[in-house]
Amino acid sequence: MTDRLNNLALKGRNNEPPMPQSLVRNLLHLVYSTKNRSPWIPTDVQPKLFAYQAGIFKEWDSPAIIISGVEDHVHALFALSKNHPLIKIVEEVKKGSSKRMKTATGNLDFHWQNGYAAFSVSRSNEPAVHQYIQNQEEHHRKRSYEDELRALLRLNHVPFDERYVWD
Repeated sequence: MTDRLNNLALKGRNNEPPMPQSLVRNLLHLVYSTKNRSPWIPTDVQPKLFAYQAGIFKEWDSPAIIISGVEDHVHALFALSKNHPLIKIVEEVKKGSSKRMKTATGNLDFHWQNGYAAFSVSRSNEPAVHQYIQNQEEHHRKRSYEDELRALLRLNHVPFDERYVWD
C-alpha cells in the first residue's frame, strides 16, 4: 500500500509525470550610485552596509557573492532568484539599505539614485568580476564612477543616453 501511495504522490493529475524541478543560476553584476553621486558612504560604514545588503539579497533568494564600492556607489555580484524579478530585488536592497544608512549615519538626505545598471556574468567570468568588485577602492583612484559606468555600458553593449543616466 505504501509503494502505491508513493507512486501516486510522484505522479501529477491524470496520472501525468510530475513537473521537473527548475534549476537556475543567473549571475548578475549590479551597479548603482547614491543620489547625484554624493559621497555619502563613509569608508568605516561600508563593511556594515555591504553586510546588511547581503542579508537583503539572501532574504530575496538572491545570494550575494561579493558586494563592495566606494563613497558614492556600490557593486554587487549575486545569483538572481528564479522566483523574483530583478527590479524587485534591486528595489528591496536599495529601500532597506537607504533606511539603514539614514539611521546609521544620521544623514536624512541619504538616497540612492533612481536607476541602476545590471549585467549578466558567465560562470567563466565570475572570478574576474569578483576581483574587479573587490578592488573598487584601488580602481577609483584612477577613474570616476561616471567613466566606469560608461565603460561598463559599452563593454556590455548597452545603449544609453547621457541625459537619462545620471540623477
